[in-house]
Amino acid sequence: MQIVATITETRCIIQKARNEGRRIGFVPTMGALHEGHASLIRAARRETDFVVVSIFVNPTQFGPNEDYQRYPRTPEADWALCRREGVDLVFSPSVEEMYPPGFCTWVEVTRLQDVLCGRSRPGHFRGVATVVLKLLNIVQPDIAYFGQKDAQQARIIRQLVHDLNVPIEIRVCPIVREADGLALSSRNAYLSPQERQHATVLYRALQLAQELVNQGECDTSRIRQRMVDLITATPGATLDYAEIVDPETLQPVAQITGPALAALAVRLGSARLIDNQLLIPQTSSVPGVRNEAQSDI
Repeated sequence: MQIVATITETRCIIQKARNEGRRIGFVPTMGALHEGHASLIRAARRETDFVVVSIFVNPTQFGPNEDYQRYPRTPEADWALCRREGVDLVFSPSVEEMYPPGFCTWVEVTRLQDVLCGRSRPGHFRGVATVVLKLLNIVQPDIAYFGQKDAQQARIIRQLVHDLNVPIEIRVCPIVREADGLALSSRNAYLSPQERQHATVLYRALQLAQELVNQGECDTSRIRQRMVDLITATPGATLDYAEIVDPETLQPVAQITGPALAALAVRLGSARLIDNQLLIPQTSSVPGVRNEAQSDI
């Protein structure tokens, strides 16, 4: 496994692999890698011949009062996980490498960036879209892998790739959870033992939503209220949002007549946690629908 810090080195190594006829798989990350990231790497390993992982804590997607400075940085452990999973190349640039002096170009995916997490994190998805497009241009993979846990981010990236004619396949892979349902996240490290116990409320709220749908409930306002009641009754939990939206437009839906995305953001202590689940009514005929497993453009 090679670990490099410059764009020039990265492109040179990848071009050599491409000249050898190898398909390139790419997993962009902010480090603090866990089994969720490992699952993306394994998918890339199965489907491509040369796997690239980027590790870059992107400052432009953090707001002024967010956790950029204290975001977990564990390079040695990250490299060990990458070696274990058979990664070929780790690209770990500095901020100056990605945003040199005079940088002034930004990418925005309007409408999709302004809802859900975008409401409480203005500018966040501008930073995400910009750095992802830069990374895709640097690596130029055949397939890039993202996690469904960040559903809004994945939807925005799919739209970005489509709208800007980026010749890359986007693969969105299933959420990886702890045994009690908590979605794996680098920010779980912020949780105290008690907060960690309470954090399962996100998954329990999503399960409750699916149970209600299975029972025939179609009114999203009633489903949403049951989720809100469960979360707000949890000690220390502060609700950012609980929404049921169209998976493509991310706009609220009033009735569940087909697949709908239940999405949550909850604060526990210093951690802001997100989770989601695709709700499918039992009576709905939805051939070809891909649950949280994958979605490509």
